[in-house]
Amino acid sequence: MSAKAPALTDFRRLVIKVGSSLLVDAAAGRLKEAWLVALAEDIAGLHNGKRDIIVVSSGSIALGRSVLKLPKGPLKLEDSQAAAAVGQIALARTWAEVLGRHGITASQILVTLDDTEERRRYLNARSTVGKLLEWRSVPVINENDTVATTEIRYGDNDRLAARVATMCSADLLVLLSDIDGLYDAPPATNANAKHIPLVPRITFEIEAMAGDAASDHSRGGMRTKIEAGKIATTAGTHMVIASGHVEHPLKAIENGARATWFLAAGNPVTSRKRWIAGSLEPKGTLTIDAGAATALRNGRSLLPAGVIRVDGNFGRGDAVVIRGPDGAEIGRGLVAYDAGDAAKIMRKSSSDIVLILGIEGRAEMVHRDDLVLGGA
Repeated sequence: MSAKAPALTDFRRLVIKVGSSLLVDAAAGRLKEAWLVALAEDIAGLHNGKRDIIVVSSGSIALGRSVLKLPKGPLKLEDSQAAAAVGQIALARTWAEVLGRHGITASQILVTLDDTEERRRYLNARSTVGKLLEWRSVPVINENDTVATTEIRYGDNDRLAARVATMCSADLLVLLSDIDGLYDAPPATNANAKHIPLVPRITFEIEAMAGDAASDHSRGGMRTKIEAGKIATTAGTHMVIASGHVEHPLKAIENGARATWFLAAGNPVTSRKRWIAGSLEPKGTLTIDAGAATALRNGRSLLPAGVIRVDGNFGRGDAVVIRGPDGAEIGRGLVAYDAGDAAKIMRKSSSDIVLILGIEGRAEMVHRDDLVLGGA
């Protein structure tokens, strides 16, 4: 992609992050329903264009404290967790209602930092989101504020959104914010601050432009948005920061409203496969038959029936080398089973997995999205 601002319709899978200050009217103590209805209409327009949409939504704590009529000011951790438990119900119901008006089924996923750092949880979350998108649902994801602690919480939903975007191989992350993009100085205190419409690469100078959070409800700020941009663009996901203080904010971006675009060097698939091929130490080897080798070269996943030998002591999610019947390396990938279970189901039909292991496991030993061919 050339160094110019793209359009939302250029992308296939989008993660849209919505902050607390956009969703909740602090003075009135309730959701900004009209704004949310307009955003849902924007989302429906993209969704109807056969795009995958994932929402990362803040607001459970802010909404919960409004419902409970808690006093203003910082909350203790246990108060925040309890407020989130109340607010999350209302937040999820609202998303389901506004998307349901467009015939879209909303789904809810609550995550903590461990869910994207610990391999098994990461794979489970990624698989769940993938299945929901396959069913044309719009997952609404939030940090699980009811159980997250100071030590493990993301601390802001900008970085959470970036983690989600990379986990789901999204090609665009949209951060709807209190501000319409990046400036070379804080615009609230510097009338001469210059808006930066395009960031081809995040440099030290770009990082130095970041300020602090502008809202009492927001745990993030421009600094965390830049950090989110680094996470996203490194993984091949483009990012745009735009103002959410307009009705139909996604349509506004599409119509050329002021925003800052951060460009990625590659795309999510190639970046992920580059990581698999060159950055992970293989923990074992799967030897496959000639039929499976042909299937892989034709863009198929590796099924248990095609595996004829399992070597190594690997866990689910580890990188493994895949070799053909002659011993030559065909590729590398992330395996969906521990070594012991892989040995039990090799040469078997995927439909037999539940009978052999007693669980409804993945149909694929290595999914094609987790596979890179040609050796490494």
